[in-house]
Amino acid sequence: MNSHPTQILNVDDNDGARYAKTRILQSAGFEVLEAANGTDALEIVRNTLPALVLLDVKLPDINGIEVCRRIKAESDSSTVLVLQTSAALTGRADKIRGLEGGADNYLAAPIEADELIANVNALLRMRQIQVDLRDSEERFRQLTDNIDDVFWMFSVPAREVVYVSPAYATVWGRSAEALGQQPDDWLAAVHQDDRARMAARWERVAFEAHYDDEFRIAGADGQVRWVRDRVFPVRDARGQVVRVARVTSDITGRREMEALLRAADSNKNQFLATLAHELRNPLSPIRNAAALLGAIGEGAAERQAHARDVITRQVDHLAHLVDDLLDVARISEGKIVLRNEEVDINGVIAQAIETAAPLINARGHHLSVEQPDHQIWVSGDPVRLAQSVGNLLHNAAKFTPTGGQIHLAVRVTDSARVCISVRDNGIGIAKDNLPRIFGMFTQVEVPPDRAPEGLGIGLSLVSHLLELHGGHLSATSDGIGLGSTFTVDLPLLHVGAGADDATTLSSAPEAQSGGMRVLLVDDNVDAMEMMGFLLAEMGYEAHTTADANEIEELAARHEPHVIVLDIGLPGVDGYQVARRIKSNPQLAHIRLVAHTGYGSPEDRRRAHEAGFDAHLVKPAELSDLEAALRG
Repeated sequence: MNSHPTQILNVDDNDGARYAKTRILQSAGFEVLEAANGTDALEIVRNTLPALVLLDVKLPDINGIEVCRRIKAESDSSTVLVLQTSAALTGRADKIRGLEGGADNYLAAPIEADELIANVNALLRMRQIQVDLRDSEERFRQLTDNIDDVFWMFSVPAREVVYVSPAYATVWGRSAEALGQQPDDWLAAVHQDDRARMAARWERVAFEAHYDDEFRIAGADGQVRWVRDRVFPVRDARGQVVRVARVTSDITGRREMEALLRAADSNKNQFLATLAHELRNPLSPIRNAAALLGAIGEGAAERQAHARDVITRQVDHLAHLVDDLLDVARISEGKIVLRNEEVDINGVIAQAIETAAPLINARGHHLSVEQPDHQIWVSGDPVRLAQSVGNLLHNAAKFTPTGGQIHLAVRVTDSARVCISVRDNGIGIAKDNLPRIFGMFTQVEVPPDRAPEGLGIGLSLVSHLLELHGGHLSATSDGIGLGSTFTVDLPLLHVGAGADDATTLSSAPEAQSGGMRVLLVDDNVDAMEMMGFLLAEMGYEAHTTADANEIEELAARHEPHVIVLDIGLPGVDGYQVARRIKSNPQLAHIRLVAHTGYGSPEDRRRAHEAGFDAHLVKPAELSDLEAALRG
C-alpha cells in the first residue's frame, strides 16, 4: 500500500484509550502514529498518507466527522481509509451520520481487541483491492464478479469503460455491451431529477476524480432504485490520475428504512400532540364542573348534580384513554390473556351499548339495534368482546355530526360465523385511507384547523383483540361524508333459545342560558354546558350552540359582547369563521375568543391573524377566562 503499507494513525484525545488502541495495533504488527486532536491529525495525514486513520468522533478542536470529510475531500488523501470510533455516540443515527460523512466503517466502544484488528484488516484488504487495480485488472475481475455492488473502471480523460462488473446489468437494468459502445449510456437510466447533476459531475471527473453521491435510477420496469456512487482516482507512478475507479451500491433498502424512521418520528410527534389535545378536552369540563360544585342559590342542587354527572362521564373518558394505552402496551408485549368462556352475544351488545351510551346521548344521536330473537353463543372473553364493540360504537358517535344515525346489527351467516356491524352516517373514510386505518396510531387526515380525534389506537386495538378470538375486523365507506360501516366477524359456537329486545337510544343535549352576553360555540357539549353554567354563576348571560352555521343568526338575535369559539368544530375551519364574523359590519365589533386544545406560538399567531382578540388553551383557568371575556 504505497510507501507505508501498514502505517496507521491513531487519533484520540483520551490518553488512556489512545494508548490501549496503539498497543493493540502494535501487537498485530502495524506501525502506529498518534494524534490527540483533529488539527494534528490532518497535518499528519497530509505529510505521511497513512494507510488507515483510526478516528475518534469526539475531539477537542474539530469533531471526527469533519476531520473525516476533510481527509476524503483532498485528492491526495481521498483513498486513506477512515475507521471511526465512539464511546458516546453509539446510536443508529450516529452511525449513519458517520458513514454518510465519508467514514469507511464505524465502531461503537468498548471495542474488543480482536474486533478492532478484524475491522482494520478488512478495511486494509479493501484498500489493497483498489490499489491492485493498477497492477492487475484480472485479479480485480475475480474479486468483483461475485459481489452485489457495481465496480467500474474508466480511463481519464476519455472516460471510456475499462471494466464494469456483472452487477451493472442487475442494478442498472442495462447491458454492459451498450455501455462499452457509449460510455455515458448509464446516464440514460438516472432519474430525470438527478440526471443533470450527475452529468455535470461526470463531465468534471478528469479534474475532480473523487466524489461520493447518492441518486436514483429509473429501471426499465419502472422501479426506482437509490444508489450510492463513489469515485476514486487511480494514479500512475508519477502521481498522475490515469483512471477512475467507481463503486456503486444499491442503497434502496437503507433509504426506505430512513423514510420509515422519519414517518415513525412524525407519527410519534402527531400522537403526542393528539394525546395532549385528548387530555385537555375532558379536563376543561371537569375543571368547570368542579367550580360549579360550590354553587349556591336557586337551582344550585340541579347544577351540582349535572356537574357531578359531567365529571363522572369525563373521568370515564380519561380512563378509557388510559385503558387503551395500557392494552396496546400489553398486546405489543404479548401479555393479553383471554378468559375464554361461552359468551352470549346479546349480553356483549348490551354491555357495549351501556358503555357508549353517554357519548351517544351527549351528541344527540339515534341508535337502533337489530338482533335475532334467539341467543347467539361464541367462545371468547366477554369483557374484551364488549370492549371491542363498545369501541366501534364510541367511534361511530365521535365521528358522526350531532343528531346522527347509528345502526347496530347482529346476524348469523350460512358459514357459521357471527357478524356484528356498526353503521353510521358520519364523516366517512376516503378510499385511499381504508387499507391503513387499522394501523397503530393511524388517523385519517383532517383539516389543519381541526384536532385529530382520538389517539389512533382504538381500531388497531379492536382488530388485535378480534384476531385473538379467531375473528377479524373490516371497514367499508362510500367516501367522505357518506358514513362508514365496521363489521366484526367471529366464529359461531351455537345458537340457543331466548330473546333480547332491540334497543333504541336517543337523546338531545340541552342548553342553559342566563345575564354581560356571551355566545359559546363548541362541539364538546359537556365543555360548552359547564362553561355556560359557570358564566351564569359569574353573572354573565350565556347562549350556546354546537353548530357553527348558527353563529351569525344567534349573534344577530342575542347581540353578544363576546363569542367564545372552539376552533376545531366538525367540518368547519374556525379561522375562516372568525374572518367571516370580522368582515360582517353588524358583527365586527364583537370580541372573539379562541378556545382550543392547541397552544403553540404558531397556533396563537394564526388565531391573531384570523381576527381573534384572545386565545385560550383548554382547560382555561377561571381568571384567564374572565380576563379574555372582558379584554
